[in-house]
Amino acid sequence: MLDILSAAAASGSEPPFWVSMLPLVGMGVIFWFLIIRPQIRRQKEHAARVAALKKGDQVVTAGGLVGKVIKVDDTYAELELGQGVRVKAVKGTIGEILTPGSGAPAND
Repeated sequence: MLDILSAAAASGSEPPFWVSMLPLVGMGVIFWFLIIRPQIRRQKEHAARVAALKKGDQVVTAGGLVGKVIKVDDTYAELELGQGVRVKAVKGTIGEILTPGSGAPAND
């Protein structure tokens, strides 16, 4: 009889499995709202800006080149970096679209 009571007391002191998993689930939720969700939103905004790219926009590439968009197609954008200097860039490497008046134009 004493063995049964001590076994019941030992098994009763251990929390259920779901209680021990609660901190891990909580950390997952915190990571989702603080890290993953904002990153997904930034990626969608960047994709929308690149999709709306048009001739005449001033852009900064991921490599730091500042230029004016001359021609745009599905995967590439032709940029004019200076007078007579043109390069073809993959649209995914365009990091930022500059607003007019945000600085001196790249071609001056």
